[in-house]
Amino acid sequence: MNVVVTGASSGIGYEIVKELVRAKVNTIYTISRNRNQLDTLKEECKSIGNTEVIVLPIDLCEINTMDLNSVINNETIDVIINNAGYLVNKPFENISLQQLEQVYQTNVFGPFLLIQQLLSNLKKSKIAHIVNIGSMGGVQGASKFPGLSAYSSSKAAIASLTECLAEELKKDNIKVNCLALGAVNTEMLSSAFPGYVAQLQPEDMAKYIVRFALNDYQFINGKIIPISFSTP
Repeated sequence: MNVVVTGASSGIGYEIVKELVRAKVNTIYTISRNRNQLDTLKEECKSIGNTEVIVLPIDLCEINTMDLNSVINNETIDVIINNAGYLVNKPFENISLQQLEQVYQTNVFGPFLLIQQLLSNLKKSKIAHIVNIGSMGGVQGASKFPGLSAYSSSKAAIASLTECLAEELKKDNIKVNCLALGAVNTEMLSSAFPGYVAQLQPEDMAKYIVRFALNDYQFINGKIIPISFSTP
């Protein structure tokens, strides 16, 4: 099984990669702007298992400038975990166009274009599954918080994209789901809610995400699934 993980250099993404190694997948393509952290992760994974961890220092904001299919040598891709995220915590009236674009480039356009570029690779798989990591902030009816208009609206977009792709890719036997995460102790949570301590650690959430991505999705498609103890 070959898996692509974005936002792999820190937080939940970092732990997802380690959990995938424990699950003994064949190859993990790790994507992040931070090459040094990806190299550190690769070394750490060597002590966990024999999975091949391939470092791809890619900025999702620039993915439209490359041919990702060629980068991974046209290999079959079984699972994509779109975990990368970017958050701006500012009052609505103070968010600049540049900041808004960066949030949407990372949280919406990046996953959109990555899936486009790897669609032929996914079609080669008999068990293809795309997992978009969303947020409770992007779920209709869930609590919303001041300062997070750019982030939460981008996560609402990725939730809707999930539903659209699940229907459109059904003919290719590709399942698409979105896990809407609540509070997890990460740098992003600290940026959104300074001083708040969540009940869940990144490694706890990573175990759930990997289990769902690899095994627990067989009868689920096009769903936005809340995974949350709190939203704070």
